[in-house]
Amino acid sequence: MGSAAVQGRLWGAAARDWARLAEPSATPFYDAVFDAIGVGPGVALLDAGCGAGYALTLAGARGATVTGLDASAGLLEVARERLGDAELHEGDLEELPFADASFDAVTAFNSVQFAADPGAAVRELGRVARPGAPVAIVTWGSPERCESRVIIAAIAGLLPPPPAGAGGPFALSEPGRLEELAQSAGLRPQRVAEVPTPFSYPDLETAIRTQLSAGPARRAIECAGESATREALGAAFAASRQSDGRYRQDNVFRFLIARA
Repeated sequence: MGSAAVQGRLWGAAARDWARLAEPSATPFYDAVFDAIGVGPGVALLDAGCGAGYALTLAGARGATVTGLDASAGLLEVARERLGDAELHEGDLEELPFADASFDAVTAFNSVQFAADPGAAVRELGRVARPGAPVAIVTWGSPERCESRVIIAAIAGLLPPPPAGAGGPFALSEPGRLEELAQSAGLRPQRVAEVPTPFSYPDLETAIRTQLSAGPARRAIECAGESATREALGAAFAASRQSDGRYRQDNVFRFLIARA
């Protein structure tokens, strides 16, 4: 079983909030990856786990021909509004609906760790990349360098214990884990880098609403209710309040560039 059935429902529950409030915060690592793999005119790019398409809009502005896949019909609805005639598909990372060697570059921004089988997902990323093409995988950096870990912990506290061996937001964050995963999938790791990516919110309500649009928080709402989830998030954000009333959490994201 792939990841789309579960993840699509969760991540699509508040798709427009995710698109408007959360996705733009990832711009630092979108741009860093596109610079690293040379996204520009004439490049056929696949973003696997494209969400509401914000990264694809940046790639399109660089002149790339963009294709996206996501598990969430709700997020893809927003992506279609943003991207017009771009090719967008609903489906599983573990079973990409594309022919072998279809793309000049493949990206997976913070999506592989949510796959039911990350190894199968990465093998699929390599399969659809042309020989020698770059495959970029992005995940959270080490938890101790990510202030948003308190939010992730607060949400986890509302959920049933995960099955043994289950992943999560930090499932691929241990140093060397991305390289190991890529090598086991038949890719050739070339470079690992980190990108500071702060999350900033004008007020507490916006901070909470942003987090409530993410899949893990939607699962927490299902398990504990929205009131309890809001309360847990409010408490977790308390230490992030700045002197001007804004809320800020400094984070680091790690990306791997491998070759098919």
